[in-house]
Amino acid sequence: MKTIETERLILRQWKISDMDDLFEYAQNELVGPNAGWKPHENINKSRDVIKHFIGSGEVYAIELKKTKKVIGSIGIHERYPDPEKKDLKQREIGYVLNPDYWGNGYVPEAVDYLVEYCFKELDLDLVWSGHFDFNKNSQKVSEKCGFKYTFSKEEVIKGLDNKKVTTLYYSKLKNK
Repeated sequence: MKTIETERLILRQWKISDMDDLFEYAQNELVGPNAGWKPHENINKSRDVIKHFIGSGEVYAIELKKTKKVIGSIGIHERYPDPEKKDLKQREIGYVLNPDYWGNGYVPEAVDYLVEYCFKELDLDLVWSGHFDFNKNSQKVSEKCGFKYTFSKEEVIKGLDNKKVTTLYYSKLKNK
């Protein structure tokens, strides 16, 4: 994974030593359920998730430059929400942020830089941003970052005990 620096953030590979920072926000009820997973019940869960992140090569830690604290995560996942666009080179962006840092523009900053990386370095044609219909914060980020609403899909989320949700998908094409 290439490290990406923004004005206030470093998007970098996760380290096992980040588990306290991850657990701090991953145990919060405001975070996981909005992203499709249950809050972490203990730090061992956070350690296991970091091992998965490291192995996947898809998920960056969002580190705040001034404090060196991990305040969230952002990933570029190989997903194809619209089967009709399967011929395009694409990824889906997903993110979570520690609620203590909400409202500071950190996620839009990270999204903008990561989308630029996707188009320039990975030569993607399309980047998706999806969120559940009840997650208004993610909707604001998608719109602020120039994603356009594309379609909605009913889904069952295994990580939330098969909860039925409506996912809103937004997309951004290269050079748009």
